[in-house]
This record gives sequence, C-alpha cells and structure tokens, in this order.
Amino acid sequence: MTFATRHPCLAHALAERGYDQPTPVQAAVLEWEDKDRDLLVSAQTGSGKTIAYGLAMGSALLTEEGPRRIVANAPLALIIAPTRELALQVHRELSWLYAHAGVRLVTCVGGMDPRRERRDLDNGAHIVVGTPGRLRDHLERGALNLQHLRAVVLDEADEMLDLGFSEDLTTLLDAAAPERRMLLFSATLPKDIVALAQRYQRDAARISVATPAGGHADIDYRLVRVVPDEIPLVVVNLLRQVEAPGAFVFCNTRETSRHLQALLSERGFSAVLLSGELSQNERNRALQALREGRARICVATDVAARGIDLPNLGLVIHADLPNDQATLQHRSGRTGRAGRKGLSILLASPSRRRRAEQFLKALGLPIQWQAPPSAEEIRKLDQERLLQDTLLTEPAGEEDQASAAMLLETHSPQAIAAAFARLLREHRPAPEEVRDPGFGPDSRQRDGQNGRRSQISDAGAVWFKLGIGRKQNADPRWILPMICRRGQISRGAIGAIRIFERETKFEVAAPMADIFAANIRLPDSDGIRIEPAQPPDSHAHSDRNGDRHGAKSSASGRPQKMAGKPPRRKLESEEARA
Repeated sequence: MTFATRHPCLAHALAERGYDQPTPVQAAVLEWEDKDRDLLVSAQTGSGKTIAYGLAMGSALLTEEGPRRIVANAPLALIIAPTRELALQVHRELSWLYAHAGVRLVTCVGGMDPRRERRDLDNGAHIVVGTPGRLRDHLERGALNLQHLRAVVLDEADEMLDLGFSEDLTTLLDAAAPERRMLLFSATLPKDIVALAQRYQRDAARISVATPAGGHADIDYRLVRVVPDEIPLVVVNLLRQVEAPGAFVFCNTRETSRHLQALLSERGFSAVLLSGELSQNERNRALQALREGRARICVATDVAARGIDLPNLGLVIHADLPNDQATLQHRSGRTGRAGRKGLSILLASPSRRRRAEQFLKALGLPIQWQAPPSAEEIRKLDQERLLQDTLLTEPAGEEDQASAAMLLETHSPQAIAAAFARLLREHRPAPEEVRDPGFGPDSRQRDGQNGRRSQISDAGAVWFKLGIGRKQNADPRWILPMICRRGQISRGAIGAIRIFERETKFEVAAPMADIFAANIRLPDSDGIRIEPAQPPDSHAHSDRNGDRHGAKSSASGRPQKMAGKPPRRKLESEEARA
C-alpha cells in the first residue's frame, strides 16, 4: 500500500522525505481520512503516529485552493502532548509535512518564554502544539481561543494522565468547539482513557494496531548479569562492545544519572545528561548535541526522556531496572523505530534477577542470561575492527598518497602500522575489568530439587557469621535467601551453614568473598549484622558468652531443616525477594 492522501502538497512532502509505504497505524488512520470520524487509536511509540494524525488533519486545515483562513489566537487544530520534548518533536515533524502547504505552526510548552508564544498566537496559527499546563495557562489568560477548532489530537494520552494532567485536559477539551474532530492516541487503553474517550468523543472508530509481544518487533532484548557496584563499568563495556551510532542509558534517579554521565565523560565517551533538574536551555543544548552527532550517548531519567525521538539510536541500556512494564516499553521504544533494528539491554544483579525475568516473560521472550562483556572480549573485537576500519578501505587521495610515500621513506611499514593501531586505540575508551556474578539458567537448575551445587569444592571458602542463632529461631530456610540478598550473590556461592546458640556461621565461595564483604557493609533495614569470621571448630564452638554448643550443619553444604521462625516478621518474605 502507498500513501493515498488527497492533498498533493502533503504527498509531495512525503515523497521528498522518502516515505513510500505507510506504517500499519498510518494506513489504518488514512482509511478514515474522508469520513471525519473521531478516532481512538491504540498504537505504540515509534509506530509513526505523528505522521498518521498529521495526514488525518489535512482536511481540517486545507482546501483545494490552499490553507484555510485563520484569525488571531484561534487555531484550527490543537495537538496536546505530555512533555515539551514530545511537543517540540511533533512540531518538527509537522513542519516538514506542511512545508509546501503554507500552514503556520506554533508551540506552547513549559520552560519557554510565554510572551513570545502569545505574540505567535496573536499572529495566527493553523496548528498549535503544546503541553497541557501551558495551553491551559494561555486559555485562561485569553491568549488562546479554542472555539474555531476543527481537530484536536491527544498524543500519548495515557502518559498525560499518568503525569497528572487530567484536570488540565478536561479544561481544554471543555473549552474546545463542540463540532471539532477528536483523535486520541494512546499506547495503552486503561479505564481512565476509555472514560475520557466516552466523554469527549462522538461515535469514535476504534483502531488497534496489531503489534507483536511488547509492541516492539524490531527490538532485541538481552539480560546481562552484573555485580551491583560494577554497573557503571559494565555500561562502559557494553557501549564499547556494541558501538551503536546513538545510545540511551536509563537511570532511576537524578543522582545516579549525574554520576554515570560524569564517569562516561571521564572515560572519553561523548555523553550528555537529561534529567528533570536541568533548565530548558540545558536540555535543548543536550538534545541538539545528540541530533548533530557531537554527542553519541544520552544518560537520562525516565521523566526527562519521555517523548524524545533521536535518529540512529541503536542501543538502550537499563542501568537501573525500570519500575514497571510500561516504563520498560517506553524506554526500549526509543530504539527500533520506523523499521530500524534496535537493542535493549537490561542489567540485573542477583537480587534483581527475578524482577528482570518477569519483564521478559511479560513480553513473551525467552530468558537467556549473559555475562557482562569482559575487557579481553572487547580487545579482541578491537582487533577485528582494526582490520575493517574505513580508513584502510577507503580510496586514498593524492595528498594521502604523498604523505604515505614520505612516511615510508623514513619509517618501516611495521612502525607505521603500529602507530596507526595506537592512534585508533587511543580514540576508544579503554574497556574495564568486570566480574560475572554467575547466575543464569544453570544456576536455576542447581537451586532446584536436587539441592544446591556449591562452588566451594572448586574454589575454597571464606567464613562469615550472623549475630543470630538458635536462641533467635535461626533457620536455614530464611537465612539462606537473606544472605544471598544482603551479599547479592547466588545460592551456589554459599556452602555450609552452621547454626549455634547465639550466632550462625556460613561459607562463601572464595571468588565471591570480596563482593560479598563489600555488599554486606551497605545499609539494610533487617538489622542483622554480618561480618567475617573464623572457621568453626569441627566438633564444638564457643559463642560470645563462653558456652560451648554443638552446631547443626550439612557436610555437603546443604543446610538441614530446623524448626523455628525468623526473629522478625519482615524476614518471612526474604526468600521471595532473594
């Protein structure tokens, strides 16, 4: 199917941009172009919906003679978006789509000068694109008249309600002309979106674009296991391994994103930061650097990255796991757009393993864990890339040939080749040495009905102790998952567990002991102290009060079941969380 719009100026703009085949959502919306029906469209981000509703508004804005007449402060079309970045992106897209039509566009978004926006509105606009809060402000100040509207678009309506714009939306829609056409686009259709549609739409045609599991057919998802305090280093190695032309790295907090962006910049990456604390000018500069190719990596929080569409974005890294499935899809949807392939990588420590697996199960994808790329693997990749570098394959000009002849007169080919390799290496950030926490499908089998296969026999062990024992109802059934959670290691790294009257000693596989020791020093709310210990006597042990007690344990490293409950109710759920 080809684009079949009845407006030649729009068809011309599409042809200039190389648009020859509509996406599924564009084709579905264009089927209703001549019917002026309200539309309720369920479509994922990155599906081409901006062009879809841009074309659908054509009849509201254009006649056969040209653009319709407009008056000051009274646009013919209103597009409401949840964030200023998305609104500005929509403005850019529609600007080229209507470039040959003589249509005027104005943006009204938070963080911009409202006086300039009012002047632009006074000069007249066919299309106004804005965020709910700023549009409502102009409406209440008399700078925006919605009684002449012929079309209203709600873009990413579910996000607008999630961000708390319900009251602003109802104010704007109540003020709109009653005969206007309303196009509502939403990635999901929860009850509040359906209720909004029922209140403000008339006889709406419902369009649900069939998408594969998770909505992103062109995105490859991967799970990478990490040691918690090495997440920034693993991000470095992943960026070096993939070397995508553009990459997003998502963090859950401003502080984490600031720290990671600073680390990447210090390592030599061209990285910018997007977080809610930045001013609009700072955000605009960061986005411009990404669009112009002066920066390749964007470290961002979820709020700052909503609605951003960047060209050539091939990689998304979740340095922090998202809080829910919708956020995962929103983040990952920054890549794999418009038919291009993308890669979305989730990093998870042992304590977050199950959470990460739940995300992929919800997408209907197989659970396949990978080790973080090692420094040695990246060095081997660099050797392969060296042989394929475009500097070696591109034809040399006359000046290059002359320089080559001069170099060969004074230096050996070996020295020149070594200098070339050194120059390329110096332009790439050095890979980091990282560890593999060692869980995955195999570890799930080890933890099953056949019992834990301990790593102790192969690598030796280091002993630690808990400040609780039989007197506090210590029991391996809740101690084991609690130890794994606190130390952020897998069960296979735990050996024997020996419970005494007032303390419990246990083994940790030697290769994991340093990681374990570092993690147990982190603050934790369960109030149980863990610290290094001497190996217990094989027959008896003296506790802190000088009494001698036998200890129950398993020679194979499997703790024996003992009666009793954890000393605090909170610990009853540790096994589910470990």
